[in-house]
Amino acid sequence: MTRLLFWIALFAFGWWLWRKATRPARPASKPRGEDAATPMVRCAQCGVHVPQSHALQDENNWYCTRAHLEQDRTDRGR
Repeated sequence: MTRLLFWIALFAFGWWLWRKATRPARPASKPRGEDAATPMVRCAQCGVHVPQSHALQDENNWYCTRAHLEQDRTDRGR
């Protein structure tokens, strides 16, 4: 019985070594929350928050769509 347990343990250890040697190395994972965060801006017309990279800027105001930008321009023109 002891021999059987020895061979099972030896086989399991060999299997573990083989799996460790053949697996590709894992890249170091980033801790959560350290991804590049995109700044959010608020649309001056409707108040929706959108990523700054998708927003349109006119002077100091940000807009979620071109329609809101043009609508606010006409409203300010009055």
